[in-house]
Amino acid sequence: MNKNYHGKKDLLIDLSIGSQVDYLSSASKYFKDTVILKVRDRDFMEMKTLVDTGKPYVQKEGNSEYKDEKQKPAIQSVLKSDLKKENMTEPITLPPADAVISAGLLDVISKDEKDYIRYLRKFSRLLKTGGHLLLFGALNATYIKVGEEKLNVLKYNEDFVRKALTGEGFTIQDQIKTVENSLTNSESMIFIACYKKK
Repeated sequence: MNKNYHGKKDLLIDLSIGSQVDYLSSASKYFKDTVILKVRDRDFMEMKTLVDTGKPYVQKEGNSEYKDEKQKPAIQSVLKSDLKKENMTEPITLPPADAVISAGLLDVISKDEKDYIRYLRKFSRLLKTGGHLLLFGALNATYIKVGEEKLNVLKYNEDFVRKALTGEGFTIQDQIKTVENSLTNSESMIFIACYKKK
């Protein structure tokens, strides 16, 4: 991210499943504002509590507090998102974002490949032209674990997700695959960094 983000950008949107925010801890170095959108009520409640109080909604052993202030993610607001609506944050309208992070959400909410592409298109509308999408997914998986929950996911392969991204106007810049992950039965986890060219 460093080489692509010289100076602070305006807005980062996180649209992920669950309430993990560790990966957002350095967001304030690169973005003036970070907004989290949550589709599920439970995730929204957990994130809202974390932002309002600075403490996790669910107290977990070894994760009940941050070791120091620098670990706290710089989050400006948490909004409930309705993906059925044209404007998923209605009545609030967000400005086009410089970057969107999505971890696992497309996998969980998509019933089939058409769903995946339709939701990906909605995510793309949150970005300004030239904005970056950082996408995390589970290849050839049937479930992922979110906290104590075991959620069914869409099974797809690497070829599908790459074609979906390019078909929706993204240019893929980088891709990483990792094998080990205790939260899913996936063949491998995939991380793709791309930017919106149109």
